[in-house]
Amino acid sequence: MHSPSEPVPVMVKRLPHGEGLALPGYATDGAAGMDVVSAQDVTIAPGGRQAVETGLALAIPPGFEIQVRPRSGLALKHGVTVPNTPGTIDSDYRGELKVILINHGAAAFEIRRGDRIAQLVLAPVTRASWLEVTELDETARGEGGFGSTGGVVSLGN
Repeated sequence: MHSPSEPVPVMVKRLPHGEGLALPGYATDGAAGMDVVSAQDVTIAPGGRQAVETGLALAIPPGFEIQVRPRSGLALKHGVTVPNTPGTIDSDYRGELKVILINHGAAAFEIRRGDRIAQLVLAPVTRASWLEVTELDETARGEGGFGSTGGVVSLGN
């Protein structure tokens, strides 16, 4: 296992339509996510969705995933985000990395080849195993669901 400060090598294959584009990279030393760019020109209509090509295929090491996350500036300024946030790229997937974007804004959103469209975060994966029981332990929250812990004035809590 790697230490948090030691980079984990991820093999990347540049596809023909990804030639000349920057590989995903960290914008600052403290950045958690790497910016990934579009390999195509595309316009997303208001309310529309698009799987945007990156021109890259990856071989993520076993025990890791890459999470696809929105760029905060696109979300705030244009209403463009990743609808299945975070999207997961599994370590055994070898196809092209595409970023699903949705336009919640009021205007069409144009993406040009080379535009930064999302962030990629490499994360360790913990696998679960199920242990079926007849009863669960008691907690203070119990079966309290949506809104049960309060904190939102409009919920009356």
